[in-house]
Amino acid sequence: MALTPSNMLPIGTKAPDFNLINTINGNTLSFDQCAGAKGTVVMFICNHCPYVIHVNDELVKVANQYQAKGINFVAISSNDAEKYTDDTPEKMNIVAKVLKYPFPYLYDQSQEVAKAYDAACTPDFYLFNGNKELVYRGRLDASTPGNGEPLTGADLRKALDAVLMGKEEIAPQFPSMGCNIKWFAPVG
Repeated sequence: MALTPSNMLPIGTKAPDFNLINTINGNTLSFDQCAGAKGTVVMFICNHCPYVIHVNDELVKVANQYQAKGINFVAISSNDAEKYTDDTPEKMNIVAKVLKYPFPYLYDQSQEVAKAYDAACTPDFYLFNGNKELVYRGRLDASTPGNGEPLTGADLRKALDAVLMGKEEIAPQFPSMGCNIKWFAPVG
């Protein structure tokens, strides 16, 4: 596991679109189909990363709380599932159901969506406002496995509250830290 920070996509970037399979029900979803009226959180996660496992319960709490306020959530796994078999779509389906994810869990088999978002690690969070403009990217909070900080979702919650209040700037923003996305090895 290589500890990797977010790349911090520029604020104001329009949400890259996607058409990915939801591993929970087999439907193909686009960004617009996942978007909330007031905002959308796109999360790059996976099944096996200890940083994601550490935050899973808080992700479910935050999503349940803010989806009721008009902000939708969508999770995407872009890992090479051939080499990292814990991250296959079949196992994503099981994890989503066991953890009761209240959001779609999409599989980015081509890894093109992760590249479009400049995603680097799991977990990696992107918050877009109702106009599909990036207003926050980075971490859930300061907690990581073993650092003793409480898991609160404070950084993402602050950003979500700011979007709901119509604020244009959200500061400070800290990169997320986690396992690197497991990229397919180049051919040739």
